[in-house]
Amino acid sequence: MKIIVLRLMLSGAVALAAACSTTRSPKVVADSKPEAAESGATKAAPEAQAGTDELDDYAEPSVSDPLESFNRVMFKTNDCLYLVIFRPISKGYELAFPKPVRKGIDNAFENVKYPVRFVNCALQGKFKRAGQETGKFLVNTLGGVGGIFRVSDKVPDLANIPAEDLGQTLAKWGVGHGPFIVLPLFGPSSARETVGLAGDYALNPVNWGLFFRGGGGDLAKDWTMIPPSANTLRSLPEQLEIYDAATKDAVDPYISARSAFIQNRAEATRK
Repeated sequence: MKIIVLRLMLSGAVALAAACSTTRSPKVVADSKPEAAESGATKAAPEAQAGTDELDDYAEPSVSDPLESFNRVMFKTNDCLYLVIFRPISKGYELAFPKPVRKGIDNAFENVKYPVRFVNCALQGKFKRAGQETGKFLVNTLGGVGGIFRVSDKVPDLANIPAEDLGQTLAKWGVGHGPFIVLPLFGPSSARETVGLAGDYALNPVNWGLFFRGGGGDLAKDWTMIPPSANTLRSLPEQLEIYDAATKDAVDPYISARSAFIQNRAEATRK
């Protein structure tokens, strides 16, 4: 088994190296027709203005990025990993499980994240919402077969409750983003959001087996890896969709992804 795993890892590394060494063709901005050369000085200004306007959309809200050189390298590395490894895995997952099944799996894992939402509601002083989260968890667990079905959506007081996380809590407490950073595999983040991510990871019961694992040898270790691995797998399609929406057709995908991340977090904090 170990030999097979090593061979798979080696094959993946070779494919990754090949993909990362291939330079993508830059997007053509200027018109390639001969007529485009006419009045070049006149046309240059509108084209430059269009590029500036597009980049201006990415500029707000601003965020400190002193690690940009490192971040761009990590961004490119992640992009290669997504292309070579995680996109095929995501497509395989979507082919293996029909959409209704994937929806049920998502619902169950999101239902289990109740402690994350409850604790952060309480930390922000949103006690009514913490009570709603408790009601939603009980309704979905008892009436929705462990959360597979979101029956809470049919209860007006429990439907569409904005999810809370530690990053939002820190923002409510006045903690700024700090430097922007691109995390390996996870992608765009900031110092504040990285701390929040770690805290939410510890609060999520899906990961508790990794923290409180007792004896039992390798078999016990393998079993404790199953829930976190399954959680990562089921979230891949949505995360890649978000990534594609932020970077597709962008003049500078790095800046676009950075801006989309900061805007999304700002919007989440306002809820």
